[in-house]
Amino acid sequence: MPVLTPADLTPYDPFEGMRFGPATCFLSGQPVGPADTVPVFADWLQARYGLADRPIQLLDQSTVAFRDLRLPASPAVRQRLDALEATVAAAAAQGPGALRALGDDTLFLWLGKMFYGIFITELLNEFEPLIKSRYPLAENAALLRKFQVFFQLLQGLRVPTEYADFVPASVFVLEVDPAEDVVPFEYDDDLNTLVFSIKLDRAVLVACLADIGLIGQAMRQVYADAQRPLHPVQVAEFKARVYYGAHLLHMVPDLYPRHPRPGDTHLVFDALIDDVGAAIFNPWENAAYAQALAEMWHRWGITPAEIARDPAQPLSLLYTADGAPRQLPRWPAPAGS
Repeated sequence: MPVLTPADLTPYDPFEGMRFGPATCFLSGQPVGPADTVPVFADWLQARYGLADRPIQLLDQSTVAFRDLRLPASPAVRQRLDALEATVAAAAAQGPGALRALGDDTLFLWLGKMFYGIFITELLNEFEPLIKSRYPLAENAALLRKFQVFFQLLQGLRVPTEYADFVPASVFVLEVDPAEDVVPFEYDDDLNTLVFSIKLDRAVLVACLADIGLIGQAMRQVYADAQRPLHPVQVAEFKARVYYGAHLLHMVPDLYPRHPRPGDTHLVFDALIDDVGAAIFNPWENAAYAQALAEMWHRWGITPAEIARDPAQPLSLLYTADGAPRQLPRWPAPAGS
């Protein structure tokens, strides 16, 4: 392991002057050349799922191929990223349990690198848009503040990092029952709430990035109940709960990097919620949640009317009417199940 200096353990801040571009390493700010890049979606992902030539549609309606999503990275950063990708690739080959065993910190960094790559592509695209985006990211001050917090936590990709008494993100690893699962790979995200989800065969990873674990705390019981093979429609409901919960989260933590000293081996962050007397989440509204659920369930043809048939209790396929975890081997479910 290389010896780290206090300068190495000082977080890099590209936001002053918005120093995002191909000439500097995205994590360190060091000058790099045109060949000094890493793929946003790792080469092993592109090879395993045939992603290289698949298009991704951006907010301005333009498209970019998976293979063309790249980030500028110094040789030292590339070495650390290669090691992370090798670790995740090995776990992914073994399934959901092995991925879960990597721990939230490792999964946060892996998922966060992909989210960052997509977010920064959208952000830079706004400066020379093909079509004016309906959701301009650069004009959203609250979103940029959340992104700054997220980027600080992402420094763990560059140097060993510890998070004092908190976790950087809420990370969930679900297992899909393969009986009715026909999609080997997919990803989706919500740039405004910093939520990212990716499916790798039987494993589905969902993360709310930079929430210091608050969504995870709120979803603790639901996640515990979901530790079993789920029908894809149940996975979609779980994701709807995470995405809607992230929408309700209205606080952004303050992060404080500890002052590094000679001999330190880790960058250490403390986190603080500024207004401890304020509610962390906005009130839950069933109608708004039902809309989020309808979007996740669109592919199964479950209509908003079916979801909101009982306005006081939106339809759930994770739970029975009496609140017990629901076994759902098939969907549509046989009559009486």
